[in-house]
This record gives sequence, structure tokens and C-alpha cells, in this order.
Amino acid sequence: MSDTTHHIVPYRTYALILLLLLVLTGTSVAVTQIELTRWATLVALLIASTKSAFVLAIFMHLRFDQRVYRVMAIFVVLVIAAVIVLTFFDYGFR
Repeated sequence: MSDTTHHIVPYRTYALILLLLLVLTGTSVAVTQIELTRWATLVALLIASTKSAFVLAIFMHLRFDQRVYRVMAIFVVLVIAAVIVLTFFDYGFR
């Protein structure tokens, strides 16, 4: 049998996170209406990263899982961030 404990997240938490995700989605749509030139992509990526962090922590229960899963998820996010940064450098110096 497994030694893991199960965490019951109240529906209110899910509803609040859903509301937060909807607000962040609305914010990202509103940001596209503002002329940010070079910063538009960075702002969109920051908002998307924030939304994905909430989804990973709450809906995928990484907040309650073992530390090794959290470390692996952070490592994957850092690798993706490095690839995106390298892509921007490649694009910027053409």
C-alpha cells in the first residue's frame, strides 16, 4: 500500500483559482489592446507563466505532492525558459 496522504481541496479554492485564471486571461487579452511594441511578448509570457504555475500547484496538486515532483516540474520549466531565451537571442541578433 501507499504511504501518501490525500489532501482534500475545498471547492471554494478551486472556484477562487478559476476566477483568478479568468481575470488573468482577461488581463492578457486587455494587454493585446495596448501598444507595448517589444514588451508585448514578455508580458504575455509572464501572464501565461503565472497561470500555469497556479494550474500546476492547485489543479495538478503539486503543492501537496512530494518535493521531488516539484523539483522536476521546476527543472522542466527552467529548461523551457532557457530554450525561449535562446530563441529570442537568435531572433534578436539576425
